[in-house]
Amino acid sequence: MKGNIHSIETFGTVDGPGIRYVVFTQGCLLRCLYCHNADTWEIGTGKVMTTDEIMADFESYLPFIEASGGGITVSGGEPLLQMDFMVDLFRKCKARGIHTTVDSSGGCYSTEEGFQAKLKELIQYTDLVLLDLKHLDDDAHRKLTGRSNANILQFARFLSDNKVPVWVRHVLVPGWTDSEDHLRRMGEFIKTLENVKKIEILPYHKLGVYKWKTLGYKYALENVEPPSAESVQLAKELLGAADSTLSGSAAK
Repeated sequence: MKGNIHSIETFGTVDGPGIRYVVFTQGCLLRCLYCHNADTWEIGTGKVMTTDEIMADFESYLPFIEASGGGITVSGGEPLLQMDFMVDLFRKCKARGIHTTVDSSGGCYSTEEGFQAKLKELIQYTDLVLLDLKHLDDDAHRKLTGRSNANILQFARFLSDNKVPVWVRHVLVPGWTDSEDHLRRMGEFIKTLENVKKIEILPYHKLGVYKWKTLGYKYALENVEPPSAESVQLAKELLGAADSTLSGSAAK
């Protein structure tokens, strides 16, 4: 089984527990204004790799990863756009006893029968989902990502209904996702989910701006600065994240 891969990080420390072998897939439907991986947006490009090739490369790092309590994380882009690849890769990982994590916004989630069947198979081999929740207000979500949040919220509820462990990730963008009203509403929504194990606050940063310029894209948040420590702390409190991880992981 083949997938379109953007890149691989062999020593990831912010994308799940322990040391992670992180596979960044190519292709995404969202166009988040703060995305640091804009070069992963285009669907159908990237390096074509088989799941066997990835597993063979992963094996050389496995002793270090297992000693740390880590595993493999598939990020992007949007991994769920390549569902057959994901199912095949995670099936092989679970046969080897490897901890599996998906980093997804659920932006391509669908109630279509075929998608649902593949997703239900995938979660059988998935130990953890890093769920990127962008904004609860649909209009604000469209402005921030270019798409509605309806299917994303459906995806969150699907994971809760199926008891798939989740770490919620929320990017704190000054002027966009840091208002007290928004954060309270986000916190209330998270409380309705029965599977949330951790909430991660990801402070907005500008590390991906150079990619936008290289690609010839206009970066709309050029004048937005990273949030203050006080703003991050307030977000932590309003989201009810008593044990939240304050992470520097780049915003997707």
